[in-house]
Amino acid sequence: MPATPVCPTTASIVDTDDPVLGGLADIPSAPRELREVIAQIPDPRKARGIRHRIPAVVLLAATAVVAGACSFAAIAQWAHDCGRELLDTAGMADAQIPSKPTIRRILEQIDAHTFDLLVYEWMRLSFTTIDGRRIIACDGKTVRGAKDSDGNQPHLLAAMDHRTGAVIGQADVAAKTNEIPMLRELLGQFDLTDRVVTVDALHTQRGTIEHIVSRGGHVVMTVKKNQPALHKELAALPWSRIDGESAVDRSHGRRVRRTIKAAQVPAGVAGFPLIGQVVQIRRTRTVHGRKHVELVYLISDLDMAHAQPAEIAAWVRGHWGIENRVHYVRDVTYREDASRIRTGSGPRVMATLRNLALGMHRAAGHRNIAAACRHYQHCLQDAIKLVLTSGTPTLT
Repeated sequence: MPATPVCPTTASIVDTDDPVLGGLADIPSAPRELREVIAQIPDPRKARGIRHRIPAVVLLAATAVVAGACSFAAIAQWAHDCGRELLDTAGMADAQIPSKPTIRRILEQIDAHTFDLLVYEWMRLSFTTIDGRRIIACDGKTVRGAKDSDGNQPHLLAAMDHRTGAVIGQADVAAKTNEIPMLRELLGQFDLTDRVVTVDALHTQRGTIEHIVSRGGHVVMTVKKNQPALHKELAALPWSRIDGESAVDRSHGRRVRRTIKAAQVPAGVAGFPLIGQVVQIRRTRTVHGRKHVELVYLISDLDMAHAQPAEIAAWVRGHWGIENRVHYVRDVTYREDASRIRTGSGPRVMATLRNLALGMHRAAGHRNIAAACRHYQHCLQDAIKLVLTSGTPTLT
C-alpha cells in the first residue's frame, strides 16, 4: 500500500469570510449519511458472480471525483493509489480493488434517473434561504464530448440553490424534446410552496408561469425578443416617468451604472397571466471612455408589496451563478466537455457525481474548487472522510 500523504492545513483554501458561503455551518446535518443513500441504488445485475457491490463502487467513484478525477481511468488510478487497506477500512473495496473496466461497466449500467432522484433528494437537505426565501435557478447544459448511438449529445437541465451553489435537481432532456416541457418534470421533484424559481428567456412561457404559481411558487423571468409582443409592450411602458434607483460599480476595471425601475401592470399583459410587476434594468457601461447601454426586462408574479425591484434584480444576478459556479467549474476544473464517456448511463452518472462533489466541497467551506480538488488528491484520508461523514474534514 502506498504511504498515505501527510495533509497540510485546509485553512488556506477555505474562505470562511465569503458572504455566499457564510452561514453554511448553520445548515442542519443530514439525517442520513451519503452511504445510506447510495445503498438504495438498485442493482441491475444477476446475483451470480457479483464481485463488487454497486454502493462500494459508487462511493469510491464519488470520493475520486471529490479529488478531481475526470474519467473512469482517473477513478481507477485514485483507487489504486489509496490501496486495499484504506479502501477496506472505508468499505469501498470487496474481493479486490475494482479495475477501470469494472468501474466503467457498473457506472454505465446503473439507473441514472433513480441515481439522480436519490442523490438530489439528499442534496436538498442543504437547501438554504436568502432573506427568508428559498430561491432555485434552472438552466441546461450540454455534455459536448459525449454522444449516444444516434449521435445526440446529452443535455441536462439542472436546478441550483442560489445561496450555496449546490445542484439540488437534474433532468435529462431527451433528443426528441427540449428544456421547456422538461422544466416541469424537474420542478416536480420539489415542493414549490413559497419558493422563487429564476429562469432564462427560453423559459419565459405562459404555461411555465402558470404551472409554477399553481403549485404555490413564484417566478422571475427575463424577457427578450423571443417573446416579441411581450417585449414590445414592456418597452412601451412609460419608463421615463418612473423614478428609479441607481448604483455605480467600478470593479473589474470598468464603470457600470445600474438603474432599476419597476412598474405594476394589469394582469394579462400581452397574453401573459399573473404578472405582478415588471422590472427594467438599465446598464450603462463605460469602457475606455465609450458608453454601452443595455436594457433588460424582468417579470415576476410577486408585486411590489412582496418583493422589491432591487431584490428581483439581485435574484437575476444570482441566477447566473449556475453558469459561473456549476457549468464553468464542471467544464474547466472537471473538463466535462472534453470527456469521452459515451455509453449507457455513463455521461449522466458522471455529471451527477461532479454535481455531488461540488455540493460537498461548498458545504465543507471551499470556495476555490480546483484548489480543493488538489488538496483531496494528495490527502486521501480527508477525501474519504468528507464523503463518508458528509461534513467538513477536520482542520489540522
